Amino acid sequence: MNPIIEGLSALAEPTAILCFFIGLGLGLLVGVFPGITISMAVALATSFTLTLEPAQGLAMLLAIYVSAQYGDRIPSILVNTPGTPAAVATSLDGYPMARKGEAGLALSISAIATTVGILMSMLVLIFLAQPIAAFALRFGPFEMFALVCFGLTVIISISSQSLAKGILAGLLGIALAIMGLDPITGDARFAFGQAELTGGFNFIALIIGLFGITEVLDQILTHRKNRNKPISSIGRWWPNKTELKGVMKPMAQSGALGAVLGVVPAAGGDIAGLVGWNRAKAISKHPEEFGKGSMEGLVGADTASSSTLGGALTTTLSLGIPGDSVMAIMLGSMIIWGIQPGPSLFERRPDIIVTIVAIMLLATLVSTVVSLVRTKGMTKLLDLRPQWIWGAIIVFCIVGTYATTNNIMTAVQMLLFGAFGLVLRRVGIPAGPVVLGFILGPLAESNLRRAMLIGSPFEFLTRPIATVLLVLALGSLLWPVISSSLKKRSESSVSEAQ
Repeated sequence: MNPIIEGLSALAEPTAILCFFIGLGLGLLVGVFPGITISMAVALATSFTLTLEPAQGLAMLLAIYVSAQYGDRIPSILVNTPGTPAAVATSLDGYPMARKGEAGLALSISAIATTVGILMSMLVLIFLAQPIAAFALRFGPFEMFALVCFGLTVIISISSQSLAKGILAGLLGIALAIMGLDPITGDARFAFGQAELTGGFNFIALIIGLFGITEVLDQILTHRKNRNKPISSIGRWWPNKTELKGVMKPMAQSGALGAVLGVVPAAGGDIAGLVGWNRAKAISKHPEEFGKGSMEGLVGADTASSSTLGGALTTTLSLGIPGDSVMAIMLGSMIIWGIQPGPSLFERRPDIIVTIVAIMLLATLVSTVVSLVRTKGMTKLLDLRPQWIWGAIIVFCIVGTYATTNNIMTAVQMLLFGAFGLVLRRVGIPAGPVVLGFILGPLAESNLRRAMLIGSPFEFLTRPIATVLLVLALGSLLWPVISSSLKKRSESSVSEAQ
């Protein structure tokens, strides 16, 4: 059967359609409630999709991924509280616009910018994913080990303000993945004589614990009754032609910038949003308005942050290296479904690529319509008490984790990982590199050991691709240190000059 027809027909099944709309609704709700991250929602939904067909599970998870990009702008604009980290830059100009009585205008232009950003990013996925995968087919064990090292180091270096803490997080993830069976010999290791540990830690328990339970516990401990009340005056809703024309340039530039940044592992929408906002300010004729309610600033931030989605998918599907923390969870889910993202995916399962592209495009279009038509009603959800949300999340976390194995020990693992994640958060260690180390650690180990069976360590220096990737990995670790040193020197020179 033609891959296009096969991919679209899998998505056209009633169950897949139902999963798509459930994911769409969940994603919009996730974005609206501050503090509930996309990673947390996808991790929780993953436990309920493992028994589904790949197309059905992907329809739910990707719909959450896309629609949350729209919902998270609402609290940023109305309450000055980002719904997800990717919406941090949205509040810089979105909230000032709302305070000026332009909340409706900010919400509508934000939805339009998000749509443009996602559609621009899909061009990267459609046109670049297969060429990157074709090139990566040349990779052997040496190149694959170097590639995984590069992905890990990039993620570690930009996922934490402290490089040491980022490295520690990655090592913790690798250490957790070591427990279980040896990938080459099949021998049990670090099981301490416990039969339950020979299979290693459960992936679903890990991600739901670190992203779900940890988040709820943190919100419970840090919750304050006094919070900003949503702005109730929506004002004018639709932008006029002059306003649309004025935001075209920052929209195009930020969209292209975000699409490029999305290909870089772990760059993420939060980083891209801030970069896009800064670049929009640099080309604006009215930079003094930025931070005070500039529509150009809002568009620059939202287009850039949303245009990372296609790039993150491109890296994940073509190289098997997660583009962000959500893609790390998606990667684990696809592996459980028997789909191995990487260079050969485009040859073995082209229908899955078609399904993914179709879901992303359809979710973008439907989310746009919902955001432009029903956003006024969704703003009322901001008045719900957070205690109700916390209780529902904890119940779903326990039920979802238990359902994956029907073993109470899996739920216990999840709760322990939640407490462990809270400790990590308190000491400033990010959860993202832990999950990525857990997923990529075994891949790095197995490829390194295969490489050593067929050659020597010196071959890393004689294979150009492996050498370049290892140099890039080293550079990604050293760059934060170098940039910090250069920044301190420039600041000291400026103070001396004054």
